Amino acid sequence: MRTAARDVDSYLASVPEDARRSLEDLRKTIKSVAPKAVEVISYQIPAYKYHGLLVGFAAFKNHCSFFVMGTRTMDAFQDELKSYETAKATIHFLPGKPLPVALVKKLIKARIKENEERMLK
Repeated sequence: MRTAARDVDSYLASVPEDARRSLEDLRKTIKSVAPKAVEVISYQIPAYKYHGLLVGFAAFKNHCSFFVMGTRTMDAFQDELKSYETAKATIHFLPGKPLPVALVKKLIKARIKENEERMLK
């Protein structure tokens, strides 16, 4: 069991190398698509806030997860996510087989739009 991370750098330092590489790449993609998002540790995982929780990621024993944190976005991309194991608002992937960058970018952009629309209501 890992100790609670203070920040994303310490979280990444605590995960195995193969997962770390995949999550570091995911982190770079998130930052490039959502530069205004604030990086935090939420529920003991790296997460990004932009008008609320946006996305997050984590490493587990046998897989990594990309937390989309929005069922509306997951539903909108269900065809593109058919080949992945998913949960309510989470996509699982193997550490050595990261999610395609183009798909991650589309998911983040959809989440940004979803959060911005919610703020306008």
